[in-house]
Amino acid sequence: MIRILIAEDQTLVRHGLKMMIETDPELRVTGEASNGREAVAQCERQAFDLVVLDIRMPEMDGLEAARHIVSRWPDRKVMMLTTFNDDEYALEALKIGASGYMLKDADPAALIRSIRSCLSGGLSLEEHVAAKVMPRLLGKTETKPVDPSLTPRELDIIRRVGEGRSNKEIAEELALSVGTVKNHISLVLDKLELRDRTQLAIYAIRHDLI
Repeated sequence: MIRILIAEDQTLVRHGLKMMIETDPELRVTGEASNGREAVAQCERQAFDLVVLDIRMPEMDGLEAARHIVSRWPDRKVMMLTTFNDDEYALEALKIGASGYMLKDADPAALIRSIRSCLSGGLSLEEHVAAKVMPRLLGKTETKPVDPSLTPRELDIIRRVGEGRSNKEIAEELALSVGTVKNHISLVLDKLELRDRTQLAIYAIRHDLI
């Protein structure tokens, strides 16, 4: 069972999201919160595999809650689910370390796919948001070269992380085990002093690896 926390201040929307998510028999909403502060408190009391956060909530907004959750529980995936098709929000979410940014009007199948992608280590952006965000990231490509200590295999993996592939997909493409891919990514994160694979994906884009 995959444990999910939903933080959304509108009760009807929260219940609707719960029903949509639980159409997948492996996904269970085991926690609910009406604001970011409650979401952080829930994370202190129990473990979740994924935290779904609305952006605009009272007391503490979703972005601030994401900062707390990513910094304190780095193994927990965070997805932003919002009505705002805003590249500034999306960029901020990526910088914080969110693994996904979806709009609330997404159909149930797309929402489930996005959740699955986040849980498997991918980076999931709603296509209209991605169309705005990626050009801005590409426009900030750094002039310095990639770290010379990176091996060809590590560059292959970084490139695929930047393209949004999951660990399983990378493993299949490179004929490696999922465990080996995870180990490579952990070593690369340490080498580049990055926090998570979201930052690694941004690194790939900014250094023109994709």
